[in-house]
Amino acid sequence: MELKRKQSASSNVIPLGSKCRKYLLQIISGLLLSAFSALAPAALDRVGDFALLDNAGTFHQLSRYQHRKALVLMAYSDECATMDALLDNFKGIALEYAGNDFEFLLIDSQDLNRPQLSGLGTELPILEDDGQLVSETLNIENAGDVLVLNPERLSLFYKGQPSQELESVLTSITGEGVSDTIRQSGAGCAIDYQMKELHSESPPDFASEIAPIIIENCADCHRQGGVGPFALDSYIMVLGWSPMIKEVLLNKRMPPTQVDPYIGHSESARYLDPNDVQTLVHWINNRAPRGDSEVDPLEVFAAQDRSEWVYGEPDFIVTGSRNEIPSTGVMDYVYDNVELPFTEDKWLRAIQYIAGEESVLHHLVTFVTAPDEDFWGDERISESVTRRFVGSYLPGKTNAIEFDEGTGVLVPQGHRLSMQFHYVTNGQSAVDETQFGLYFSDEPNLKERLTHAVASRFLLPPNANDFELQAEQQVEQDIIVTGVRARMNFRGKRMKFVVENPEGQTRELFSVPAYNYGWQPDYLLDEAEPVAAGSTLRVIGAFDNSISNPSNPDPDKEVTFGLESWEEMFTGYFTFYNQ
Repeated sequence: MELKRKQSASSNVIPLGSKCRKYLLQIISGLLLSAFSALAPAALDRVGDFALLDNAGTFHQLSRYQHRKALVLMAYSDECATMDALLDNFKGIALEYAGNDFEFLLIDSQDLNRPQLSGLGTELPILEDDGQLVSETLNIENAGDVLVLNPERLSLFYKGQPSQELESVLTSITGEGVSDTIRQSGAGCAIDYQMKELHSESPPDFASEIAPIIIENCADCHRQGGVGPFALDSYIMVLGWSPMIKEVLLNKRMPPTQVDPYIGHSESARYLDPNDVQTLVHWINNRAPRGDSEVDPLEVFAAQDRSEWVYGEPDFIVTGSRNEIPSTGVMDYVYDNVELPFTEDKWLRAIQYIAGEESVLHHLVTFVTAPDEDFWGDERISESVTRRFVGSYLPGKTNAIEFDEGTGVLVPQGHRLSMQFHYVTNGQSAVDETQFGLYFSDEPNLKERLTHAVASRFLLPPNANDFELQAEQQVEQDIIVTGVRARMNFRGKRMKFVVENPEGQTRELFSVPAYNYGWQPDYLLDEAEPVAAGSTLRVIGAFDNSISNPSNPDPDKEVTFGLESWEEMFTGYFTFYNQ
């Protein structure tokens, strides 16, 4: 990225040589810090963690910038007449100080959508602040406000304009440090928080607005016996957990399996409408009023019975092994090979999982394997392999899948099912015996539903916060892609699924911008994607083997490729059938 520095009439940046400039800034910063420290005890103001996608669909989270000394963020609004001059100053400072110490970003405090943001041509990445919630939480008042944030301690070094004071703070951070938040009065255009003011005057109603959002997006997991660590089954429970709810919404930890909403779509993902997030957070900020309704919708909500077979009694029921889960600790994956008694080939038209113990079963993946194969099959030896993938289980939703008409999963006679279980502990010991229902098809001339694994071998260096990788495979005949799945381990950061046609044109099918090892769903595409023969299936992604990755066991360790959890793998799965 090239940043061109411009001088404007309103610029506060002085045109000095680099060495002279640095020396002068050190003097200024020392005087400023001395003056501020004499006024009050040294203390950095606290800020909350937050996460946003930018105009290119890249994930950014404050706490995941601990490999930097500071995240420097400027509020942007193209409605402000002085924005160009402020942006020029900010770009100039970014050009001067960019490197290993600082990350410079913009934040859309105007609440635009991605196409609008992408058309601004800001050069620096601009964060999509849907509903203005992060700008609001950070108390951004004016376009052009700059916040220098400490990612390690979630605190504020500086709030003001892109000026000499900002530069002196950045110089101090790399030197003696900053012990007290420095504030400079802003002079930009005031940010209008219309919905904040509206909700302050008339807070959202719990019964008619808040409870439906909880029921639709949270209650399936957060209920008695569910995999969520606490139940959201009444107003009192939501009130008690409201600080945590706000935190996990702002840092995008919940709902899980979030994806880029602008690239493809899958009902397997957890999309939460930005307006719903805004409504929830504003309700919490306004002290979570109970409202006048005598009925609590959460108390009367009856979670769907997952013990019923959606498509009727299965033709064959597989019962998984009896797995004992301790009350505490971390369990490695459990593998189970299930022998099948079929004396002929079978075609599956639908499947359904019914968890034996929902509170601990986090996910389950099933392949059809030959007698001499294990769960991983030829993935152990090949970077590109086509396999018979049956389906996966995820908590919180009814795990029933009916395959596209005219397609099915083939189970050849003599083959078996190989299953991988992932359990989480919740403070109580448990036993799980999950059932897997198989529905057969007698329809002739079915097209076989397959999965192509596209992988890469690599050596992951230590302390690499954005180690990029890609893998690809050319298809030999016309296919229809129906789903994708990303597979990495603890250091996985992101993965995107792309198709390049024979003419060299690319289209993005799906993107997982914030990969989480704990959640590995099979994303069934709402709209199947035709792919012409000669096209290339490509996965593009990255690892974070740095201190900024909260899941990283050891950022100082060099990690090799491997299929076990203490190793790392980079595999994208494309589920498809031939045209």
